[in-house]
Amino acid sequence: MSAARYRCNACGNVTRFDVVASRRTRAFHHYTIGGDLEIEEEDVLDERVEQVTCRWCNASGDKIAIEPSGVTEPADVAGAGSDSQT
Repeated sequence: MSAARYRCNACGNVTRFDVVASRRTRAFHHYTIGGDLEIEEEDVLDERVEQVTCRWCNASGDKIAIEPSGVTEPADVAGAGSDSQT
């Protein structure tokens, strides 16, 4: 899964966002003799972004645009968490 780049259309922020996401993962749990857990080989099987909020002005929803890797024109984030992918 490629990382998305967010842009706040309200204030111009492109660096600071709070992102609420749900993830389903598969991971190898390795416990030491002392009982400490070390998680290795974690694979993200599914990820859904539910909400993106600008840290600078607290805007969210249709005020936040998403720029997938390699795409120059931003696409709207409204409806983040739906089954459609941009």
